[in-house]
Amino acid sequence: MARVAREMVEKAGIDVDQLVELLVKNAAAELTTYYYYTILRCNLIGLEGEGIKEIAETARIEDRNHFEALVPRIYELGGKLPDDMKAFHDVSACPPARLPKDPTDTLAMLKVLVEAERCAVRGYTYICNLTAGKDHRTYDLSQAILNEEIEHESWFSEFLGEGPSGHFMRRGETSPFVSKFLK
Repeated sequence: MARVAREMVEKAGIDVDQLVELLVKNAAAELTTYYYYTILRCNLIGLEGEGIKEIAETARIEDRNHFEALVPRIYELGGKLPDDMKAFHDVSACPPARLPKDPTDTLAMLKVLVEAERCAVRGYTYICNLTAGKDHRTYDLSQAILNEEIEHESWFSEFLGEGPSGHFMRRGETSPFVSKFLK
């Protein structure tokens, strides 16, 4: 644990135990989303599914990166991950992004994907609001993840016909905002 880091966050007026709990729940959401997106991606087949597969894969890899970036901050603040994977899954900040009953229903899969991203956007916005001006490291990390989650939501919402977002699929680069936390 980075004792002074925790102390400074506490002195800034943040309930560090509550913050760690939020970070653990969001880390659980990222890892479980990575898992469920793996299943979704495998089922994105046919003419409709193939067009979405690459975007789902980018979001899947970036969610894994988000998990990897969150873990050090959790431990820096004196927290830890649950010892039991099922318990970790069950504390997820977002509901599971499960494959729809009809795995050939691409529209239903898109709805699962976009709702997972919307839950993440809400969660990281909350953490940013909680830490803004008080915990610079957690804020910076959460804001970086938030930027990528907003792009993921935009990609999937465009496929649902909700309007243009101005975001474009990244080529050859994953986690442009979070990558600095992975070094």
